[in-house]
Amino acid sequence: MDENERSIKPILVTGATGYVGGRLVPLLLGSGYHVRAMSRSLQKLQARPWANHPHAELIKADALDAESLSRAVRGCRAIYYLVHSMNSETASFAETDRRAAQNMVEAASKEGVERMIYLGGLGETNQAKLSRHLRSRHEVAAILQAGKVPTTVLRAAVILGSGSVSFEIMRYLVERLPVMITPKWVNTLNQPIAIRNVLFYLRGCLETDEVLSQSFDIGGPDILTYRELFDIYAEEAGLPKRRIIPIPLLSLVLSSYWLHFITPVPSPIARSLAAGLRNEVICHDHRIRKIIPQPLISCREAIQIALERIRENRVDTCWSDAGCLAPPEWVYCGDEAYSGGDVLQCAYRVRLSGYPEDIWHYIIRIGGNEGWYFGSMLWRLRGLLDRWIGGVGLQRGRRDPDQLRVGDALDFWRVLEANPPNRLLLLAEMKSPGDALLDIRIDSPETEVVELQLIARFLPSGLGGLIYWYTLYPFHSWLFCGMLRSIARNAGKTVLTPPHRFSPHTGPICELDPSQQ
Repeated sequence: MDENERSIKPILVTGATGYVGGRLVPLLLGSGYHVRAMSRSLQKLQARPWANHPHAELIKADALDAESLSRAVRGCRAIYYLVHSMNSETASFAETDRRAAQNMVEAASKEGVERMIYLGGLGETNQAKLSRHLRSRHEVAAILQAGKVPTTVLRAAVILGSGSVSFEIMRYLVERLPVMITPKWVNTLNQPIAIRNVLFYLRGCLETDEVLSQSFDIGGPDILTYRELFDIYAEEAGLPKRRIIPIPLLSLVLSSYWLHFITPVPSPIARSLAAGLRNEVICHDHRIRKIIPQPLISCREAIQIALERIRENRVDTCWSDAGCLAPPEWVYCGDEAYSGGDVLQCAYRVRLSGYPEDIWHYIIRIGGNEGWYFGSMLWRLRGLLDRWIGGVGLQRGRRDPDQLRVGDALDFWRVLEANPPNRLLLLAEMKSPGDALLDIRIDSPETEVVELQLIARFLPSGLGGLIYWYTLYPFHSWLFCGMLRSIARNAGKTVLTPPHRFSPHTGPICELDPSQQ
């Protein structure tokens, strides 16, 4: 196919802000394709580095909304179906995935799409006790292939790459636990594949008709147990060999809690993944290697590449990127009655010498390994409590230590706005009886004078929310004033007016149209 043909009709990539989709889009753009990137959040799409590419088209749509999905599919030549609902917000992910796949089948058939490509999961359907996660993946594949549009299914096991959920689980387990008490699944065979090989196969399926309406197993050259994979990681990370002790009586429920506390993966996702670790996932069909030939990266080399990218702060996408950016309505409407109650707030500010750009450098690095500049023990305690009650805690950290973009996870926050050098708006994702925001603003009221503001806003849910807010309220003054002083000290700026409380405006917190989310 020549370059002109590639750019005539777009290729739709669903889940374009997810881990795989976020890497596939730039690969296709670099290959000359016109790509229509789809996500439930237009703002997240606009924050991606490839958003302004001349062949990139951004569209907001939801696979559960048939009307918006039809608009996204209209005029497309091919579709990459990378939608998956297994996240911390969706308990009945199998039913959600079923509905989304059926909507896609109808939309693709109606709009005359030429082909569809789906990335599913390995695991034989006749295996005893196949996990709900893998069974759902197989069901989605069957629904898509039952439609009129020729659908290619690629079935993968563990995907190794910086930021992938499988790699992050392995990284945290091996780095944090010199001795591991594990279930029997540590000896289960699996066939990992490097993210680079996955992306090459995905692009290749667009360029050959030999794969139409077929299913293929994709995997790397190694078949290993999880124990062997852990050993390789320890060697490549320069760690002593880990002592692994399998315990037959350790249940899947306990395994999921274990993964939840040691790794940054939330408990609902950990529970689904833990159930799948007992299933052997290896390739039995190797036809794809001849149809789309490429050098297959070994597990050791894939781990080396991933560790190198982490050390160099070049993690393009992360498992935590996925999910809908859905701020509460009161963030936009500015109507407390409409929001269902009074929005409580606490705000402090300080005036410093300098320019907004000087302070922004320190604001954009907040969280993760850098921390929150003050009250570290209090932040860690809140994160620990959140993990104990099933929340995300602080372990997610951040994707990049120097950059933040809309939709990024930041400890137990989610970035709603990142407008340098004036504003960082964060939505709380920790467990709490209400909705919370942290608004960090930088203003320049005079030449060489900077006003730095920290504003906490909270919409309580019932009596429990009010008790929660007023219990923490005494700590706000201490914490916010300490943070403001510490940021000034780190930036080397003179404090012109000490930290003090003030009353911010009460209009809409975010000026963006909520429909853009």
